[in-house]
Amino acid sequence: MSTHDLYVNAPAGPVWQVPATGAARFSWDYDDGRERLLALYRKGKDKQWDGATRIDWDLEVDPYDPLGTPDEVLNLYGTRHWAKMTEKDKGDLRRHYSSWQFSQFLHGEQGAMICAARIVECVPDLDAKFYSATQTMDEARHAEIYGRFLHEKIGMLYPINDDLQGLLDDTLRDSRWDMPYLGMQVLIEGLALAAFGMIRDTTDKPLPKQILAYVMQDEARHVAFGRMALRDYYRQLSDAELREREEFVIEGCHLMRDRLRGVEVLENFGIPRKEAEQLSEQSEFLQLFRKLLFSRIVPCVKDIGLWGERLQKAYLDMGVFDLGDSNLDLLMTQDEEIAERLDAQRFAAEEHARVTEVADAIAEGAAGE
Repeated sequence: MSTHDLYVNAPAGPVWQVPATGAARFSWDYDDGRERLLALYRKGKDKQWDGATRIDWDLEVDPYDPLGTPDEVLNLYGTRHWAKMTEKDKGDLRRHYSSWQFSQFLHGEQGAMICAARIVECVPDLDAKFYSATQTMDEARHAEIYGRFLHEKIGMLYPINDDLQGLLDDTLRDSRWDMPYLGMQVLIEGLALAAFGMIRDTTDKPLPKQILAYVMQDEARHVAFGRMALRDYYRQLSDAELREREEFVIEGCHLMRDRLRGVEVLENFGIPRKEAEQLSEQSEFLQLFRKLLFSRIVPCVKDIGLWGERLQKAYLDMGVFDLGDSNLDLLMTQDEEIAERLDAQRFAAEEHARVTEVADAIAEGAAGE
């Protein structure tokens, strides 16, 4: 079935075109590079994997409860609309929310793939070009996986959210070579990591848990890459140049915060947009979710040297300033370890099944004799 047949709301058009700006930069220095980035590049090569084989696609998924979502986290829970809903309606609502979330993940991953390719093109340093080439492949794999999950397991897609599209547009239109790093590696990837992690750690469904854990293992390297490259570069910038980038971060954080409401879902259940926005804003779960979603962004922004007074005030107003002291390295290490544990558990189960099968075959042969 065509992807277009699965969209709840029709996308604006078959192709979104963003005018490219900025120069393509070639480097003729093939010998030297920053050891930290070259080490990350080697790790990026070593950690490539195939989504068709590493993930167990035979696992069943209930499209009306793909993530095991509790009623309490749905924005309509406890409202007059919820009281009128049948069990079928509630299942439809879970399906729509899961489709909306994973559709934004899918569109974000395509954006990440394009931004990583732009970094290969425009970054002046060859070591950064090398690593970005591995990231481009990673993001292609992630888009493939999320697309397959939506096609085969949920059977429904949502178009890209306006605010996510706006941030991608701002990121891609900027001619400065560091902006794809800042917009994608820090803001979009940072927020996505936190969203992935919240679902990974709360879902009791094995297939989405596998998908999110393995994607997050890659994303941990991507954020590390952005931190290394931007920390080095931003030490060289003037106060005025740093302020420009802080303004971009503030605007981007507001866009990302506002994209999280899922108003499109409620509109598809017949709720007017203004009321849908009010219901979303009143959700206690959404308030908690929003704060946790900035757990990766705020410490990263602080780490790369964007921590001016105006940016700090913006984070105070958003209620996420205290996240600046979070241990980002620990979070990334945990992301890697969770994926490795899932692999170990799966391989151990498969090995046990093979040993049992052989033992049973030997026992049957002995009984026949």
